[in-house]
Amino acid sequence: MRKVFQLFLAYFYGQMLIEKAVKCLHYFGCLVQKVDQRLPVANEYLLLSGGAREGVLDLNPEELGDYAKGADFDLDFTLLVPALKLHDRNQPVTLDMRRSPPCHSWLSLRLCDSATLARWSVCCQEENLLHPAEDEEEYEEELGRGSASSPGSPQSLDGCYFSPALVTDWFWAVVSQAVEELRRNPKRGIPVPERLERNGPLTTIILQAGSSRVLYDLVPVVSFRGWPAVAQGWLTANHFWDGKITEEEAISGFYLLPCCSPLAGRPDREWRLAFSRSEVQLKKCIPFPMAQAFQAAKAVLSRLLSRPRTGLSPYHLRTLLFWACDRLPASYLSSPETDSPGRLLLGLLDDLAHCILGKNCPNYFLPQCNMLEHLSDGQALLLARKLGHVRSDPAEHLRAALDQARQAGQLKKEALAGGGANGQAGSPGHGPANGIISPCEDKLAQRLQQLVTENPGKSISVFLNPDDVTRPHFRIDDKFY
Repeated sequence: MRKVFQLFLAYFYGQMLIEKAVKCLHYFGCLVQKVDQRLPVANEYLLLSGGAREGVLDLNPEELGDYAKGADFDLDFTLLVPALKLHDRNQPVTLDMRRSPPCHSWLSLRLCDSATLARWSVCCQEENLLHPAEDEEEYEEELGRGSASSPGSPQSLDGCYFSPALVTDWFWAVVSQAVEELRRNPKRGIPVPERLERNGPLTTIILQAGSSRVLYDLVPVVSFRGWPAVAQGWLTANHFWDGKITEEEAISGFYLLPCCSPLAGRPDREWRLAFSRSEVQLKKCIPFPMAQAFQAAKAVLSRLLSRPRTGLSPYHLRTLLFWACDRLPASYLSSPETDSPGRLLLGLLDDLAHCILGKNCPNYFLPQCNMLEHLSDGQALLLARKLGHVRSDPAEHLRAALDQARQAGQLKKEALAGGGANGQAGSPGHGPANGIISPCEDKLAQRLQQLVTENPGKSISVFLNPDDVTRPHFRIDDKFY
Protein backbone atom coordinates (compact mmCIF):
# COMPACT_ATOMS: atom_id res chain seq x y z
CA MET A 1 0.00 0.00 0.00
CA ARG A 2 1.38 3.37 -0.95
CA LYS A 3 2.31 6.10 1.47
CA VAL A 4 -0.24 8.46 2.93
CA PHE A 5 0.81 11.27 0.62
CA GLN A 6 -0.51 9.41 -2.39
CA LEU A 7 -4.03 9.85 -1.10
CA PHE A 8 -3.76 13.45 -2.28
CA LEU A 9 -2.37 12.80 -5.75
CA ALA A 10 -5.71 12.16 -7.47
CA TYR A 11 -9.42 11.78 -6.93
CA PHE A 12 -10.52 8.16 -6.82
CA TYR A 13 -13.83 8.20 -8.65
CA GLY A 14 -12.85 5.92 -11.51
CA GLN A 15 -12.31 6.48 -15.19
CA MET A 16 -16.03 6.19 -15.92
CA LEU A 17 -16.90 9.21 -13.80
CA ILE A 18 -14.13 11.28 -15.38
CA GLU A 19 -15.39 10.40 -18.84
CA LYS A 20 -18.89 11.33 -17.74
CA ALA A 21 -17.61 14.70 -16.52
CA VAL A 22 -15.96 15.39 -19.87
CA LYS A 23 -19.13 14.41 -21.76
CA CYS A 24 -21.14 16.77 -19.54
CA LEU A 25 -18.72 19.52 -20.34
CA HIS A 26 -18.84 18.89 -24.07
CA TYR A 27 -22.62 19.06 -24.19
CA PHE A 28 -22.77 22.18 -22.07
CA GLY A 29 -20.09 23.87 -24.17
CA CYS A 30 -22.12 23.19 -27.30
CA LEU A 31 -25.16 24.71 -25.65
CA VAL A 32 -23.25 27.86 -24.69
CA GLN A 33 -21.96 28.17 -28.24
CA LYS A 34 -25.54 27.84 -29.53
CA VAL A 35 -26.77 30.64 -27.25
CA ASP A 36 -24.03 33.09 -28.28
CA GLN A 37 -22.00 32.94 -31.49
CA ARG A 38 -19.08 35.04 -30.26
CA LEU A 39 -17.03 32.11 -28.97
CA PRO A 40 -14.62 30.69 -31.57
CA VAL A 41 -16.22 27.81 -33.46
CA ALA A 42 -13.09 25.66 -33.34
CA ASN A 43 -12.26 26.43 -29.74
CA GLU A 44 -9.64 24.79 -27.55
CA TYR A 45 -10.59 24.51 -23.89
CA LEU A 46 -8.02 23.69 -21.22
CA LEU A 47 -9.47 21.39 -18.57
CA LEU A 48 -7.54 21.44 -15.29
CA SER A 49 -8.11 18.84 -12.59
CA GLY A 50 -9.29 20.54 -9.42
CA GLY A 51 -11.35 23.65 -8.84
CA ALA A 52 -9.87 27.13 -8.79
CA ARG A 53 -9.80 26.96 -4.98
CA GLU A 54 -7.22 24.17 -5.30
CA GLY A 55 -4.70 26.67 -6.63
CA VAL A 56 -4.72 25.71 -10.30
CA LEU A 57 -4.80 29.44 -11.17
CA ASP A 58 -3.38 32.58 -9.65
CA LEU A 59 -6.67 34.08 -8.49
CA ASN A 60 -7.65 36.08 -5.44
CA PRO A 61 -8.95 33.41 -2.99
CA GLU A 62 -11.31 35.90 -1.37
CA GLU A 63 -13.44 36.01 -4.53
CA LEU A 64 -13.76 32.28 -5.24
CA GLY A 65 -16.67 31.34 -2.99
CA ASP A 66 -17.01 28.45 -0.54
CA TYR A 67 -17.63 24.92 -1.77
CA ALA A 68 -16.94 21.68 0.08
CA LYS A 69 -16.18 18.31 -1.41
CA GLY A 70 -18.64 15.73 -0.18
CA ALA A 71 -21.31 18.27 0.71
CA ASP A 72 -21.48 20.34 -2.48
CA PHE A 73 -19.70 18.29 -5.15
CA ASP A 74 -17.85 15.03 -5.77
CA LEU A 75 -15.43 15.96 -8.54
CA ASP A 76 -14.14 19.38 -9.55
CA PHE A 77 -12.44 20.92 -12.56
CA THR A 78 -11.35 24.33 -13.78
CA LEU A 79 -12.07 25.13 -17.41
CA LEU A 80 -10.34 27.91 -19.34
CA VAL A 81 -12.71 29.08 -22.07
CA PRO A 82 -11.01 31.17 -24.78
CA ALA A 83 -13.35 34.01 -25.63
CA LEU A 84 -10.73 35.31 -28.00
CA LYS A 85 -7.97 33.32 -29.73
CA LEU A 86 -4.97 35.26 -31.01
CA HIS A 87 -3.21 32.33 -32.66
CA ASP A 88 -2.83 33.66 -36.18
CA ARG A 89 0.80 34.39 -37.02
CA ASN A 90 -0.39 37.26 -39.24
CA GLN A 91 -2.38 38.80 -36.39
CA PRO A 92 -0.27 41.37 -34.46
CA VAL A 93 -0.04 40.71 -30.73
CA THR A 94 -1.27 43.81 -28.99
CA LEU A 95 -0.33 43.52 -25.33
CA ASP A 96 0.00 46.96 -23.77
CA MET A 97 2.06 46.84 -20.55
CA ARG A 98 2.74 50.56 -20.25
CA ARG A 99 0.22 51.10 -17.45
CA SER A 100 0.32 47.75 -15.62
CA PRO A 101 2.51 46.16 -12.94
CA PRO A 102 4.54 43.03 -13.82
CA CYS A 103 2.54 40.00 -14.96
CA HIS A 104 -0.38 42.20 -16.06
CA SER A 105 -1.36 43.89 -19.29
CA TRP A 106 -4.04 45.79 -21.09
CA LEU A 107 -5.18 44.31 -24.39
CA SER A 108 -6.08 46.52 -27.34
CA LEU A 109 -8.00 45.13 -30.29
CA ARG A 110 -7.21 48.22 -32.35
CA LEU A 111 -5.11 46.25 -34.85
CA CYS A 112 -7.51 43.31 -35.18
CA ASP A 113 -9.60 42.79 -38.28
CA SER A 114 -12.96 44.52 -38.64
CA ALA A 115 -14.91 41.29 -38.03
CA THR A 116 -13.22 40.78 -34.66
CA LEU A 117 -13.79 44.39 -33.67
CA ALA A 118 -17.47 44.20 -34.61
CA ARG A 119 -17.99 40.90 -32.77
CA TRP A 120 -16.41 42.13 -29.54
CA SER A 121 -17.40 45.79 -29.53
CA VAL A 122 -19.76 45.08 -26.61
CA CYS A 123 -16.73 44.18 -24.47
CA CYS A 124 -14.41 46.98 -25.55
CA GLN A 125 -13.76 50.39 -24.04
CA GLU A 126 -12.31 53.39 -25.78
CA GLU A 127 -9.48 55.35 -24.22
CA ASN A 128 -7.00 57.60 -25.91
CA LEU A 129 -4.10 58.31 -23.60
CA LEU A 130 -1.18 60.13 -25.17
CA HIS A 131 2.06 60.81 -23.35
CA PRO A 132 3.81 63.67 -25.16
CA ALA A 133 6.21 64.25 -22.28
CA GLU A 134 7.54 60.70 -22.40
CA ASP A 135 10.15 59.40 -24.76
CA GLU A 136 8.67 57.46 -27.68
CA GLU A 137 11.49 54.91 -27.72
CA GLU A 138 10.89 54.06 -24.07
CA TYR A 139 7.29 53.17 -24.84
CA GLU A 140 8.38 51.09 -27.82
CA GLU A 141 10.69 49.17 -25.50
CA GLU A 142 7.90 48.58 -22.98
CA LEU A 143 5.59 47.31 -25.71
CA GLY A 144 8.32 45.02 -26.99
CA ARG A 145 8.45 43.35 -23.58
CA GLY A 146 4.82 42.43 -24.03
CA SER A 147 4.97 40.78 -27.42
CA ALA A 148 7.38 39.39 -29.97
CA SER A 149 6.18 41.94 -32.53
CA SER A 150 5.67 45.54 -31.50
CA PRO A 151 3.25 47.10 -33.99
CA GLY A 152 3.80 50.73 -34.85
CA SER A 153 3.99 53.42 -32.24
CA PRO A 154 2.66 52.83 -28.72
CA GLN A 155 -0.12 55.31 -29.35
CA SER A 156 -1.43 53.03 -32.12
CA LEU A 157 -2.70 50.68 -29.43
CA ASP A 158 -4.75 53.28 -27.60
CA GLY A 159 -8.46 52.56 -27.69
CA CYS A 160 -10.58 49.45 -28.21
CA TYR A 161 -9.37 47.94 -24.96
CA PHE A 162 -10.76 44.47 -24.36
CA SER A 163 -12.27 44.85 -20.89
CA PRO A 164 -12.02 41.85 -18.52
CA ALA A 165 -14.91 43.22 -16.48
CA LEU A 166 -17.17 43.40 -19.52
CA VAL A 167 -16.02 39.99 -20.74
CA THR A 168 -16.88 38.30 -17.43
CA ASP A 169 -20.25 40.07 -17.38
CA TRP A 170 -20.97 38.84 -20.90
CA PHE A 171 -19.82 35.31 -20.11
CA TRP A 172 -21.97 35.07 -16.98
CA ALA A 173 -25.02 36.18 -18.96
CA VAL A 174 -24.37 33.63 -21.72
CA VAL A 175 -23.85 30.72 -19.33
CA SER A 176 -26.96 31.74 -17.38
CA GLN A 177 -28.99 31.62 -20.59
CA ALA A 178 -27.62 28.18 -21.42
CA VAL A 179 -28.50 26.90 -17.94
CA GLU A 180 -32.04 28.26 -18.18
CA GLU A 181 -32.46 26.57 -21.55
CA LEU A 182 -31.24 23.30 -20.09
CA ARG A 183 -33.64 23.56 -17.17
CA ARG A 184 -36.59 24.41 -19.40
CA ASN A 185 -35.91 21.52 -21.75
CA PRO A 186 -34.31 18.66 -19.80
CA LYS A 187 -33.34 15.61 -21.82
CA ARG A 188 -32.68 12.06 -20.80
CA GLY A 189 -28.98 11.35 -20.31
CA ILE A 190 -28.11 15.07 -20.24
CA PRO A 191 -26.62 16.50 -17.02
CA VAL A 192 -28.88 18.63 -14.87
CA PRO A 193 -27.53 21.99 -13.58
CA GLU A 194 -27.79 21.88 -9.81
CA ARG A 195 -26.18 25.23 -8.94
CA LEU A 196 -24.98 28.24 -10.88
CA GLU A 197 -23.15 31.05 -9.12
CA ARG A 198 -20.77 33.85 -9.93
CA ASN A 199 -17.58 34.13 -7.88
CA GLY A 200 -15.44 37.06 -8.95
CA PRO A 201 -14.09 36.24 -12.43
CA LEU A 202 -15.43 32.67 -12.19
CA THR A 203 -18.73 31.23 -13.26
CA THR A 204 -19.19 28.16 -11.06
CA ILE A 205 -21.62 25.48 -12.13
CA ILE A 206 -22.39 22.14 -10.52
CA LEU A 207 -23.85 19.54 -12.87
CA GLN A 208 -25.66 16.44 -11.67
CA ALA A 209 -24.26 13.45 -13.60
CA GLY A 210 -26.05 10.33 -12.42
CA SER A 211 -25.39 10.01 -8.69
CA SER A 212 -22.38 12.33 -8.81
CA ARG A 213 -22.06 16.09 -8.86
CA VAL A 214 -19.33 17.68 -10.97
CA LEU A 215 -18.21 21.24 -10.22
CA TYR A 216 -16.75 23.37 -13.00
CA ASP A 217 -15.09 26.72 -12.45
CA LEU A 218 -15.44 28.38 -15.86
CA VAL A 219 -13.04 31.22 -16.69
CA PRO A 220 -13.22 33.29 -19.90
CA VAL A 221 -9.68 33.94 -21.12
CA VAL A 222 -7.70 35.23 -24.08
CA SER A 223 -5.59 32.48 -25.62
CA PHE A 224 -2.21 32.94 -27.32
CA ARG A 225 0.16 30.60 -29.09
CA GLY A 226 3.88 30.96 -28.56
CA TRP A 227 5.53 32.86 -25.72
CA PRO A 228 5.43 36.50 -24.58
CA ALA A 229 8.63 38.52 -24.94
CA VAL A 230 8.28 39.70 -21.34
CA ALA A 231 9.00 36.13 -20.18
CA GLN A 232 11.88 35.40 -22.57
CA GLY A 233 14.37 35.54 -19.69
CA TRP A 234 12.79 32.44 -18.18
CA LEU A 235 13.84 30.41 -21.21
CA THR A 236 17.54 31.20 -20.83
CA ALA A 237 17.83 29.81 -17.27
CA ASN A 238 18.44 26.20 -16.28
CA HIS A 239 15.35 24.30 -15.12
CA PHE A 240 14.50 20.94 -13.62
CA TRP A 241 12.50 20.00 -16.71
CA ASP A 242 15.44 20.43 -19.11
CA GLY A 243 15.83 17.27 -21.17
CA LYS A 244 12.55 15.80 -19.91
CA ILE A 245 10.22 17.73 -22.18
CA THR A 246 10.97 19.82 -25.23
CA GLU A 247 11.02 23.58 -25.20
CA GLU A 248 8.12 23.53 -27.64
CA GLU A 249 6.04 21.63 -25.07
CA ALA A 250 7.04 23.99 -22.27
CA ILE A 251 6.16 27.18 -24.15
CA SER A 252 3.30 26.13 -26.41
CA GLY A 253 1.05 28.98 -25.32
CA PHE A 254 -0.17 31.32 -22.59
CA TYR A 255 -3.37 33.03 -21.48
CA LEU A 256 -4.72 36.28 -20.15
CA LEU A 257 -6.97 35.85 -17.09
CA PRO A 258 -9.62 38.46 -16.25
CA CYS A 259 -7.84 39.53 -13.05
CA CYS A 260 -6.20 42.79 -12.08
CA SER A 261 -3.33 43.47 -9.73
CA PRO A 262 -4.34 43.28 -6.04
CA LEU A 263 -2.60 46.63 -5.50
CA ALA A 264 -4.71 49.37 -7.10
CA GLY A 265 -5.25 47.44 -10.33
CA ARG A 266 -7.93 48.36 -12.84
CA PRO A 267 -10.53 45.57 -13.11
CA ASP A 268 -12.01 47.19 -16.22
CA ARG A 269 -8.73 47.06 -18.18
CA GLU A 270 -6.14 44.81 -16.56
CA TRP A 271 -5.55 41.17 -17.49
CA ARG A 272 -3.16 38.78 -15.76
CA LEU A 273 -0.70 36.63 -17.68
CA ALA A 274 -1.15 32.92 -16.95
CA PHE A 275 1.03 30.00 -18.01
CA SER A 276 -1.34 27.16 -17.21
CA ARG A 277 -0.55 25.21 -20.35
CA SER A 278 3.14 25.22 -19.43
CA GLU A 279 2.41 24.26 -15.82
CA VAL A 280 0.51 21.18 -16.99
CA GLN A 281 3.64 20.07 -18.85
CA LEU A 282 6.05 20.91 -16.03
CA LYS A 283 4.06 18.93 -13.48
CA LYS A 284 4.87 15.79 -15.46
CA CYS A 285 8.56 16.32 -14.65
CA ILE A 286 8.26 16.70 -10.87
CA PRO A 287 9.90 13.74 -9.08
CA PHE A 288 7.41 11.51 -7.34
CA PRO A 289 8.56 12.12 -3.72
CA MET A 290 8.32 15.88 -4.31
CA ALA A 291 4.86 15.49 -5.81
CA GLN A 292 3.82 13.56 -2.70
CA ALA A 293 5.18 16.28 -0.45
CA PHE A 294 3.37 19.00 -2.40
CA GLN A 295 0.01 17.26 -2.29
CA ALA A 296 0.36 16.64 1.43
CA ALA A 297 1.34 20.27 2.06
CA LYS A 298 -1.62 21.48 0.01
CA ALA A 299 -4.02 19.22 1.91
CA VAL A 300 -2.70 20.47 5.25
CA LEU A 301 -2.69 24.12 4.21
CA SER A 302 -6.22 24.01 2.79
CA ARG A 303 -7.49 23.97 6.37
CA LEU A 304 -5.02 26.67 7.39
CA LEU A 305 -6.09 29.02 4.60
CA SER A 306 -9.84 28.50 4.79
CA ARG A 307 -10.58 31.09 7.49
CA PRO A 308 -9.96 33.94 7.29
CA ARG A 309 -8.82 34.25 3.70
CA THR A 310 -5.91 36.65 3.57
CA GLY A 311 -4.65 36.63 0.00
CA LEU A 312 -2.62 33.42 0.21
CA SER A 313 -3.65 30.49 -1.95
CA PRO A 314 -2.35 27.03 -2.89
CA TYR A 315 -1.02 28.60 -6.09
CA HIS A 316 1.74 30.24 -4.05
CA LEU A 317 2.70 26.81 -2.75
CA ARG A 318 2.80 25.47 -6.31
CA THR A 319 5.11 28.32 -7.29
CA LEU A 320 7.46 27.40 -4.46
CA LEU A 321 7.32 23.80 -5.65
CA PHE A 322 8.68 24.81 -9.06
CA TRP A 323 11.37 26.99 -7.51
CA ALA A 324 12.42 24.17 -5.18
CA CYS A 325 12.68 21.73 -8.08
CA ASP A 326 14.99 24.18 -9.86
CA ARG A 327 17.10 24.72 -6.74
CA LEU A 328 17.56 21.17 -5.43
CA PRO A 329 19.41 18.29 -7.10
CA ALA A 330 17.24 15.80 -8.96
CA SER A 331 18.94 12.97 -7.04
CA TYR A 332 17.63 14.35 -3.78
CA LEU A 333 14.15 15.08 -5.08
CA SER A 334 13.94 11.54 -6.45
CA SER A 335 15.53 9.81 -3.46
CA PRO A 336 13.87 6.43 -2.77
CA GLU A 337 14.43 6.80 0.98
CA THR A 338 11.20 6.45 2.93
CA ASP A 339 11.71 9.75 4.72
CA SER A 340 12.25 11.81 1.56
CA PRO A 341 8.62 13.00 1.14
CA GLY A 342 8.50 14.01 4.80
CA ARG A 343 11.68 16.06 4.56
CA LEU A 344 10.53 17.67 1.35
CA LEU A 345 7.22 18.56 2.99
CA LEU A 346 9.04 20.30 5.82
CA GLY A 347 11.15 22.16 3.29
CA LEU A 348 8.09 23.42 1.43
CA LEU A 349 6.54 24.64 4.68
CA ASP A 350 9.75 26.46 5.60
CA ASP A 351 9.99 28.02 2.14
CA LEU A 352 6.42 29.25 2.49
CA ALA A 353 7.11 30.70 5.94
CA HIS A 354 10.14 32.54 4.56
CA CYS A 355 8.04 34.02 1.73
CA ILE A 356 5.23 35.07 4.06
CA LEU A 357 7.52 36.80 6.55
CA GLY A 358 9.31 38.60 3.73
CA LYS A 359 6.06 39.23 1.83
CA ASN A 360 7.87 38.09 -1.27
CA CYS A 361 6.97 35.23 -3.61
CA PRO A 362 8.39 35.70 -7.13
CA ASN A 363 6.30 34.39 -9.98
CA TYR A 364 8.04 31.34 -11.46
CA PHE A 365 7.77 32.57 -15.05
CA LEU A 366 8.09 36.30 -14.31
CA PRO A 367 10.34 36.68 -11.23
CA GLN A 368 9.96 40.45 -11.36
CA CYS A 369 6.37 39.93 -10.22
CA ASN A 370 6.05 39.57 -6.43
CA MET A 371 2.80 37.69 -5.80
CA LEU A 372 2.72 38.55 -2.08
CA GLU A 373 3.45 42.27 -2.16
CA HIS A 374 -0.22 42.96 -1.38
CA LEU A 375 -0.01 41.38 2.09
CA SER A 376 -0.15 43.78 5.01
CA ASP A 377 2.14 43.31 7.99
CA GLY A 378 -0.83 42.13 10.02
CA GLN A 379 -1.88 39.57 7.43
CA ALA A 380 1.68 38.27 7.09
CA LEU A 381 2.02 37.92 10.85
CA LEU A 382 -1.29 36.08 11.15
CA LEU A 383 -0.35 33.66 8.37
CA ALA A 384 3.11 33.11 9.82
CA ARG A 385 1.60 32.23 13.20
CA LYS A 386 -0.82 29.77 11.63
CA LEU A 387 1.92 28.21 9.56
CA GLY A 388 4.16 27.98 12.62
CA HIS A 389 1.43 26.03 14.38
CA VAL A 390 1.28 23.58 11.47
CA ARG A 391 5.06 23.40 11.29
CA SER A 392 5.34 22.50 14.97
CA ASP A 393 3.34 19.29 14.44
CA PRO A 394 2.86 18.54 10.74
CA ALA A 395 2.03 14.89 11.38
CA GLU A 396 -0.99 15.80 13.47
CA HIS A 397 -2.26 18.21 10.84
CA LEU A 398 -1.78 15.58 8.18
CA ARG A 399 -3.89 13.16 10.20
CA ALA A 400 -6.53 15.88 10.57
CA ALA A 401 -6.59 16.24 6.78
CA LEU A 402 -7.12 12.50 6.49
CA ASP A 403 -9.96 12.63 9.00
CA GLN A 404 -11.45 15.43 6.94
CA ALA A 405 -11.31 13.19 3.87
CA ARG A 406 -13.06 10.42 5.79
CA GLN A 407 -15.84 12.78 6.82
CA ALA A 408 -16.29 14.03 3.27
CA GLY A 409 -16.52 10.44 2.07
CA GLN A 410 -19.06 9.65 4.76
CA LEU A 411 -21.19 12.60 3.67
CA LYS A 412 -21.23 11.23 0.15
CA LYS A 413 -22.27 7.78 1.39
CA GLU A 414 -25.06 9.24 3.51
CA ALA A 415 -26.31 11.34 0.59
CA LEU A 416 -26.46 8.29 -1.67
CA ALA A 417 -28.09 6.18 1.04
CA GLY A 418 -30.73 8.85 1.56
CA GLY A 419 -31.47 9.02 -2.16
CA GLY A 420 -30.56 12.71 -2.35
CA ALA A 421 -27.96 14.48 -4.41
CA ASN A 422 -26.97 17.23 -2.07
CA GLY A 423 -26.49 15.41 1.21
CA GLN A 424 -25.63 17.64 4.12
CA ALA A 425 -24.39 21.18 3.80
CA GLY A 426 -21.24 22.39 5.44
CA SER A 427 -18.59 19.75 4.96
CA PRO A 428 -15.65 20.34 7.29
CA GLY A 429 -13.42 21.39 4.40
CA HIS A 430 -11.83 20.43 1.15
CA GLY A 431 -9.90 17.28 0.38
CA PRO A 432 -10.10 13.88 -1.30
CA ALA A 433 -13.37 12.17 -0.55
CA ASN A 434 -12.76 8.51 -1.26
CA GLY A 435 -13.36 7.50 2.34
CA ILE A 436 -11.11 4.41 2.15
CA ILE A 437 -8.12 5.42 4.27
CA SER A 438 -6.39 2.74 6.31
CA PRO A 439 -4.63 3.41 9.65
CA CYS A 440 -1.53 1.67 8.34
CA GLU A 441 -1.08 4.60 5.96
CA ASP A 442 -0.16 6.81 8.92
CA LYS A 443 3.41 5.47 8.98
CA LEU A 444 4.89 8.42 7.15
CA ALA A 445 3.05 10.82 9.43
CA GLN A 446 4.65 9.00 12.35
CA ARG A 447 8.10 9.45 10.80
CA LEU A 448 7.38 13.17 10.46
CA GLN A 449 6.43 13.26 14.12
CA GLN A 450 9.71 11.57 15.06
CA LEU A 451 11.76 14.00 13.00
CA VAL A 452 10.13 16.99 14.70
CA THR A 453 10.31 15.42 18.17
CA GLU A 454 14.02 14.70 17.88
CA ASN A 455 14.73 18.31 16.93
CA PRO A 456 12.45 20.47 19.09
CA GLY A 457 12.33 24.13 18.22
CA LYS A 458 14.65 23.72 15.25
CA SER A 459 14.13 24.57 11.61
CA ILE A 460 14.30 21.44 9.46
CA SER A 461 14.64 22.28 5.80
CA VAL A 462 15.88 20.91 2.50
CA PHE A 463 18.87 22.89 1.30
CA LEU A 464 22.27 22.53 -0.30
CA ASN A 465 25.44 22.72 1.72
CA PRO A 466 27.25 25.73 0.26
CA ASP A 467 30.58 24.05 1.09
CA ASP A 468 29.70 20.88 -0.77
CA VAL A 469 27.28 21.10 -3.67
CA THR A 470 28.24 17.71 -5.10
CA ARG A 471 25.63 15.86 -3.08
CA PRO A 472 22.26 16.69 -1.49
CA HIS A 473 21.73 17.46 2.18
CA PHE A 474 19.02 18.49 4.55
CA ARG A 475 19.57 21.11 7.20
CA ILE A 476 18.60 21.39 10.87
CA ASP A 477 19.10 25.01 11.88
CA ASP A 478 22.61 25.91 10.67
CA LYS A 479 23.98 22.36 10.49
CA PHE A 480 23.96 20.26 7.35
CA TYR A 481 23.72 16.47 7.30
